[in-house]
Amino acid sequence: MSESGPGDARAALRRRDRGKDDAWIRGFLRAAPFGFLATVDEGGQPFLNSNLFAYDEERHCIYLHTARSGRTRSNVEAARSVAFSVAAMGRMLPALEALEFSVEYAGVVVFGTACVVDDPEEAAYGLQRILDRYAPHLKPGRDYRPTTAEELARTAVYRIDIEAWSGKQKEAERDFPGAYRVPDVAVPF
Repeated sequence: MSESGPGDARAALRRRDRGKDDAWIRGFLRAAPFGFLATVDEGGQPFLNSNLFAYDEERHCIYLHTARSGRTRSNVEAARSVAFSVAAMGRMLPALEALEFSVEYAGVVVFGTACVVDDPEEAAYGLQRILDRYAPHLKPGRDYRPTTAEELARTAVYRIDIEAWSGKQKEAERDFPGAYRVPDVAVPF
């Protein structure tokens, strides 16, 4: 049974043949380099923010952090319902008709409620999860000073409690005729 719960319309897939199970979703969340948080302001305007994050499998939540004040915080405080997405692109799959061009892809969408973590112990835990994920070779107290209470007061840690999720993947045969990879985007840094 899916951790999303049976019949959760938010996680329903049109192409069920591409749907992935919960174990695959957990693995993809552990591996994705970054994600996108979707919030909505009081006027109904949607916003997306790209974020580093850590998926906490035991607590079935996602931790991320941003500035102490700003749009993310005001949106989360106004409407706690959020979506969070991670994705990866594979090869382009050309066809004889433009409309039939396709792409290999994989992705996860998480639906849940977000909150600002007010408890200092949980905030420090969430931040450390993020640090451990992106710098596993560095250890607090050995390679850098552990986060202090003053530093915690300068950031906002968010927790997304996962209520539903879906994962899907499209993968073509290895010898798909003409398949190719799009070059990485040239980033100016």
